[in-house]
Amino acid sequence: MFHQETLDALFDDARARSLFATTFVVVDLETTGGAPDGGGITEIGAVKIRGGEELGEFATLVNPGERIPPYITVLTGITEAMVLPAPRIDSVLPAFLEFARDAVLVAHNAPYDTGFLKAACAAHGYPWPKPLVLDTAALARRVLTRDEVPNNKLATLARWLGGNARQPCHRALDDARATVDVLHALIGRLSGHRVHTLGDALEFVKAVSPTQRRKKHLAENLPNTPGVYVFRDGKDRPLYVGTSSAIATRVRSYFTASEKRARINTEMLAAAERVEAIECAHSLEAEVRELRLIAAHKPPYNRRSKFPERVVWLKLTAEAYPRLSVVRTLTGDGGSYLGPFASRRHAELAAAGVHEALPLRQCTLRLSTRRTTVACALAELGRCPAPCEHRISPEEYTASAAEPFREATTGNPSEVVRRLLDRMRSLSEGRRYEDAAAVRGRLVAFLKASVRMQRLASLTALSQVVAARPGAAGGWELAVIRHGRLAAAGASPPRVHPRPALDALLATAETVRPGPGPVPCASPEETERVLAWLERPETRLVEVDGGWASPVDGAGRWRELLATAEAAMGGITHLGL
Repeated sequence: MFHQETLDALFDDARARSLFATTFVVVDLETTGGAPDGGGITEIGAVKIRGGEELGEFATLVNPGERIPPYITVLTGITEAMVLPAPRIDSVLPAFLEFARDAVLVAHNAPYDTGFLKAACAAHGYPWPKPLVLDTAALARRVLTRDEVPNNKLATLARWLGGNARQPCHRALDDARATVDVLHALIGRLSGHRVHTLGDALEFVKAVSPTQRRKKHLAENLPNTPGVYVFRDGKDRPLYVGTSSAIATRVRSYFTASEKRARINTEMLAAAERVEAIECAHSLEAEVRELRLIAAHKPPYNRRSKFPERVVWLKLTAEAYPRLSVVRTLTGDGGSYLGPFASRRHAELAAAGVHEALPLRQCTLRLSTRRTTVACALAELGRCPAPCEHRISPEEYTASAAEPFREATTGNPSEVVRRLLDRMRSLSEGRRYEDAAAVRGRLVAFLKASVRMQRLASLTALSQVVAARPGAAGGWELAVIRHGRLAAAGASPPRVHPRPALDALLATAETVRPGPGPVPCASPEETERVLAWLERPETRLVEVDGGWASPVDGAGRWRELLATAEAAMGGITHLGL
């Protein structure tokens, strides 16, 4: 039956070729029995086959340059007198490598034969061509049961074939011929396992679970373009959402030995009934769509990005005597924010750092400017200016406590940072190293959040950013970002001016209205993905509404200090200014 190969299978990807159209060189070596060290080969035999037909043979004795042990002579019949006039391996290798060029190497217990060949190439200065290798012993272990054959030795498999099958006799060419018969028989059994291509066969011999084998058809007919893939169960519920620059290639990997996650290759694949592919214009759109789908559906087998609503913020309340509060939502009531934080613990750690540096009250009462309230112990200890008893006016409190916090979050955090550093030095000089380490942790939590928020806020403040990035295959990847949210994504084809595609994109882009807080219109993770894409060296800014800038004396200039503090895990290090 005639089999029409695709252009990709014929020219691009050897793994995509059918087994019928693949050229194999079945090889067998006889050796002196030692370790592969560049020598020791006494005979090479090889048979080239394709489509069930033998195209040629290669056979030669090789002078190993060393004595042949008597037991090897008894086993193979090869004597020192036979190999004495034979060529050395350095003379044989060029002819063999040419014979096997562009073919798939096949051997029984292939690591043994290829180990000797690779060592010989290395010893004599020949580059190893790194061919694809198929091991008939490993293939037999996957195809045949113990009821059929007691073991997977070449002689046992040849006897299992019976009939006119050629039998091995510990001579290289005869054993290679016997391996050809075994290979053909095993390939005949592979179709029942849905193994039709070389890539399928190479993966089949690996440790692939029965579930992966049974469900590998789910990877068929998917586009190999950037986008998002969704594994769905029988009720069409999303089980797992992922993204890739090549959907088909990525989804196929779930059905190979490279997939090591137990919950994925057993539970998830067992429940999956289909894979939905969502093609995207480029990688940024794919990443953003993935985040939004995970947040919307919360698939059970995704671990990251499932609950963006669980991030918390440190809020300076909008009242006469503001205080810090850990909140989950951003509102437009005039409060100032720091964050986002992954957990309440991190937010409270940063708040402790702020309280260490600034005289903000720590009580949770809503204080009145008309009535006094009984002061707490912190006031008696001198750690609070006691606004509850009106020992400080709202204006003085704002100037000494609230305004420095606002400045630290949106502008220059130096006042908070320097006070925490001074506190660390004082504790360290007093040999209170554990207390100094605790202050360092608070400094890291505060500074990390401040750096992150100022980077995000610099982008979310802009009503529109239009950017382009060169595509891998030519043309341009296009993106429209509004207040930190990806509003539209597209691409212009190669050798065509991108302006028409860009105008069409702007006309259909999502309308995004500003909101309260540093990240008003998208999840922090989405805005960070957008920002990372914009910061790539190859990305070009086409249009920017307003000035895109960060404070020159902002939190960003403390990044080196932050990195040093985060790296200081073994003890207190000197954090100089």
